This record gives sequence, structure tokens and C-alpha cells, in this order.
Amino acid sequence: MTRTILFDSPFLLGFEHTRDLIERAAKAASESYPPYNVEQSDTGGVRITLAVAGFSPDQLQVTIEGGQLIVAGKRDADGRSEAERAFLHRGIAARGFVRTFVLAEGMEVTAATLEHGLLHIDLARPEPERLIKKIPIRSAG
Repeated sequence: MTRTILFDSPFLLGFEHTRDLIERAAKAASESYPPYNVEQSDTGGVRITLAVAGFSPDQLQVTIEGGQLIVAGKRDADGRSEAERAFLHRGIAARGFVRTFVLAEGMEVTAATLEHGLLHIDLARPEPERLIKKIPIRSAG
């Protein structure tokens, strides 16, 4: 199946960055673990909440790289190997993960809090500076 991308039009020059953002967002949307919520706060910020039950703060890492928020969790062995444990039912995922979110320009992480198995990541969008650029007018004559 061939996918046509809007930004491949010869009339849209210089939009490679936008196309790359869309492709990164599509890749991030295909991830399914761990589940998460995204909420709009009253102050105009955003809160991302990930369900990370069983992870301790030292097993989680939150970083920003290249305009992406990257949340990673790595499970350590708890002393007993998987073969030594006898699960009657195993419904809690015991695997590590990497989940990415593409951030708009200017978005800043203000806090990351682990509470009751939920990792809350608060983001703020500072008001952009209003730039006014005066263009001088030259006289041609």
C-alpha cells in the first residue's frame, strides 16, 4: 500500500520539518504500552499521565530530545528469575517500555511525579513573545 503525503507536493517547498513531525507523531501513536491520558489544565498547560504500576522512580526516565518527550521504563530483576515464579494468572505487564510524544515548539516539562502507579508529567506552553518587525521602505527614485 502506497501512502501519499500531502507535503510531497512541489508547491509546498520547505515543509520537510512539518512532514517529519507528522511521521514521528504517527509512529508514536502506534505504540500501545503503557496506556496514558492527556489532559488540558486550567492554566493552558498539559498533563500526560502514564499507567506505570510496578515501576519505581529509579526505573523510570523522562527526557526531552529533538523536540520529543521520551518516557522510558526498565524493569530490574527482583532476585527471582521468571522460571522460579509460578504465575496462576499473569495480567500485569513486566516489560520495559519507551513511549514518545512529539512536543510543539516552546513546550516545557515543569514536573514529573510518580503517584499510586501513575506517572504524571506536567507541561507548560509559555506565551510566545510578540515580535513586531518594522520593514523599512526604500524610495526607488
